[in-house]
Amino acid sequence: MEIKVNFLDNLRLEALFDDFKVITDQPIRYKGDGSAPSPFDYFLASSALCAAYFVRVYCNARDIPTDNIRLSQNNIVDPENRYNQIFQIQVELPDDMAEKDRAGILRSIDRCTVKKVVQTGPEFKVEVVENIDEDAQALLMADIDATERTFIQGKDLPLEQTIRNMTGILQQLGMKIEVTSWRNLVPNVWSLNIRDAASPLCFTNGKGPSRESALCSALGEFIERLNCNFFYNDQYFGEHIANSEFVHYPNERWFKPGPDDAIPVEILDAHCLAIYNPDGELRGSHLIDTNSGNRERGICCIPYVRQSDGATVYFPSNLIENLFLSNGMSSGNNVAEAEVQCLSEIFERAVKKQIIEQELVLPDVPQDVLNQYPGIVAGIEALQAQGFPVLVKDASLGGRFPVMCVTLMNPKTGGVFASFGAHPSLEVALERSLTELLQGRSFEGLNDVPQPTFNSLAVSEPENFVEHFIDSTGVISWRFFSAKADFEFCEWDYSGTNEAEATMLFGILRKLGKEVYVAHFDVLGTSACRILVPDYSEVYLVEDLIWDNTNKALDYREDILHIHDLDDQALTALLERLEDSQLDNYTDIRTLIGVEFDENTVWGQLTILELKIMLCLALGNPEEALDLVQAFLQYNDNTVERNLFYQAVQAVLEVKLDDALELADFKVNFGRMFGKQTTDEVIRYVHGELRFHGLFKTNMQLEGIDKHLRLIESYQKLRQARAEAHNP
Repeated sequence: MEIKVNFLDNLRLEALFDDFKVITDQPIRYKGDGSAPSPFDYFLASSALCAAYFVRVYCNARDIPTDNIRLSQNNIVDPENRYNQIFQIQVELPDDMAEKDRAGILRSIDRCTVKKVVQTGPEFKVEVVENIDEDAQALLMADIDATERTFIQGKDLPLEQTIRNMTGILQQLGMKIEVTSWRNLVPNVWSLNIRDAASPLCFTNGKGPSRESALCSALGEFIERLNCNFFYNDQYFGEHIANSEFVHYPNERWFKPGPDDAIPVEILDAHCLAIYNPDGELRGSHLIDTNSGNRERGICCIPYVRQSDGATVYFPSNLIENLFLSNGMSSGNNVAEAEVQCLSEIFERAVKKQIIEQELVLPDVPQDVLNQYPGIVAGIEALQAQGFPVLVKDASLGGRFPVMCVTLMNPKTGGVFASFGAHPSLEVALERSLTELLQGRSFEGLNDVPQPTFNSLAVSEPENFVEHFIDSTGVISWRFFSAKADFEFCEWDYSGTNEAEATMLFGILRKLGKEVYVAHFDVLGTSACRILVPDYSEVYLVEDLIWDNTNKALDYREDILHIHDLDDQALTALLERLEDSQLDNYTDIRTLIGVEFDENTVWGQLTILELKIMLCLALGNPEEALDLVQAFLQYNDNTVERNLFYQAVQAVLEVKLDDALELADFKVNFGRMFGKQTTDEVIRYVHGELRFHGLFKTNMQLEGIDKHLRLIESYQKLRQARAEAHNP
């Protein structure tokens, strides 16, 4: 994690990271002002807080109250060497606590991350750099041997060279990539998370049988998502970009809707229109670009090449982001390598969906076949040694598709987790299934996987497939575990050169009668592509284009960002639109309008329900506000502070609406319960004197919304590279 430090007045310092700010100072005896703890004080506190965090997690998982648990830490300094210290952590537990929980709490404290890092002994490197915001590779893996040449199946360059190439590309873009976590729970299964230090919303995960292959995976995913604009899906680009020469790509085209809001004849083709507009309900306005929100400009479209005849077909950017999510995008050392990866993932997800929805039973992979891959077997055996039975299945559906499956069972919770992987090589597909299973997960995290069910409706529910796509935590059927398989095991192998593998995978889609559309992106100096297979590779339902389109943001974005400047008529119109929309009351406003607020602010926690409360109070509708406040308190997962604030709002509203009660009679005790300042603010809030409590003033220029502005800055780097490549 990158922590940037600013020098304030005197000896005060400011550390900035993610959405947080930490101020430090020095005691007056050291020439400071004593206005904040010193850096070393924060260090000492971090280990005590970390230990307490693990105690709380342990207790929460077992419904053990922490009211009577106390924890303290003292540092004992060696008189002969002040850098040699003992951190003594003491925990006081209730007398009636079970012995197993006492031991469990001590074990949980031992897992403290701060403690483990200190015990391991971090290495400090101090250096001078020309630009602190650059140097893309510095935070990745410092010990990569430049002389090593490690080749793996399916990749045409050694891993070390691929890492250098990709980090060089990111460095040219001015993006500084940092690793936020590494995991290696079992042999030959590595995963990590990387992100842009300047814009942490841009992050990816990687997985592989080694550190280097996992890092390649994460960097490749990062570059593919840059090329395909995935990091910026649904996000507002701001007025400048919305009116620039291009919004997404230099070769994009804009088309105006026809008469009566008809879909322009220049976009899509007959095959796609039959899929995406079967009943003629899809209108041009449904396809307005969410990122720009530029209705006047029309429909932004990206050119794709139809593989059956080489024709160019223009796909609305709106349709792509609404239906395909991240499915069908990839990067590689060359075009064929990228296409193989892309098509493999499309098959992985399509076949997985078919297996789950149709409750198919897959054949086990015989042990003698598994034994051909000792690295994979070692990982599986390590999982089983931890108490997780593992089933290895052939998901090729009789040799038709290059897909494998590894399923983990958790006898502690009754949960199951089915992980799928695809590649023309059975070994690589199996390896991907196993590494995907543990990507970014701890053993404790496997306690959260859902239980299987015999409820076919729950399994076939569209949202269940979305959950499987996002993090593989959807529900699967108990029928999946039947000993009576629907297919014979097939020891398939379609491996060859990347060119041959790509041809083979395209051929499978052709046999299925699917039309395939491909866009290649090579502006960043690497091969990346996006492949769309209509009626096969979508993640979301086609009807979402009409009923749950992300460009609903356009109906609310400007008014919400300017909410402090709206008159009562405009506020009333906004409230009516929200009520008539049938939008879920618990939708975050940041999701609704595509603007990323700091999640620690009221803006960042604001839901449609709370916004309606604010509007009702601003407009003087206390009865409606009270109903909404009661729903807010009953169903929302609020912070303690916000929960108390709205308890106070409810109490004041109930007094206000009861003619037999006088607020003056309750004000003192409300102050004792909720605090005098909160009570005063609530009274002004309820009476409409304090509008939109907690929402700082902003506008369509996104003033004060630093988190989103950093995201736009990240995108501007990408746009600049595209513009320079288009106009050298």
